Formats: sequence, structure tokens, C-alpha cells
Amino acid sequence: MNFLLLLMTVTVSYVAGQAQQYTDRYDSLKVDEVLSNKRLTLAYIKCMLEQGKCTAEGRELKSHITEALQNGCSKCTPTQLAGVRKVIKHLINNENAHWIELTDMYDPKQVYRQKYENELKSL
Repeated sequence: MNFLLLLMTVTVSYVAGQAQQYTDRYDSLKVDEVLSNKRLTLAYIKCMLEQGKCTAEGRELKSHITEALQNGCSKCTPTQLAGVRKVIKHLINNENAHWIELTDMYDPKQVYRQKYENELKSL
């Protein structure tokens, strides 16, 4: 009986832990290929800024972007976290005007902008 109770507790904890992560459905997205293609990068930026159409991946990202900024991407998979860092670093270094636009939209009080800039400039 105790074993059954322990097994149920572990199972519930595991399922609850899984629900606390964003879907990994788009983890296979090749971030480097997107960032090396100016047209594709701009399409994603326009999606995030609500200035253009969004792909399924773009809609998924957009639905979580504010929360991910606020919680340091704590619900991101390891692949997503690495991708987010790569994208933010690219935006800061290569698309700074868009980085400012995006942070103005998703971080209007600029609570997180400086944190991420400091963290990623040092990488």
C-alpha cells in the first residue's frame, strides 16, 4: 500500500513538473538558420511586433514571451533556453533597433532589458 502511494505521488509530481514546461514541439527549429537569413529573421520580428503574419512557431513564442522574460525562461526546455539566449544576443548585437522595439513592447517598464543585455553581452 505504501509503495502504491509513493508511486502515485511520484507520478503526479512528474506529470505536474512536465506541465510546468513549454511545449517542445518546436525545439527542432534551427535557430542559426533563421538568424542567418535576414528575411526570415525580420518575418519573426514583425510577427512578435504584431506587424506581420505569424507562423505556428511564431504564435507559440509570442504567447509565452512576456512570461518567459519575467521568469528567466524557467519553463523553457534546455534547447529553448539556448535558442532564446542566442536570439537575444543576436538582436542586441545585430538588430539593436528591433531589440529596443521588442523590449518596449514586451517589457515597457524596462525591468528585464538591462538584465538580459548585461548577461548576454558578457557571453
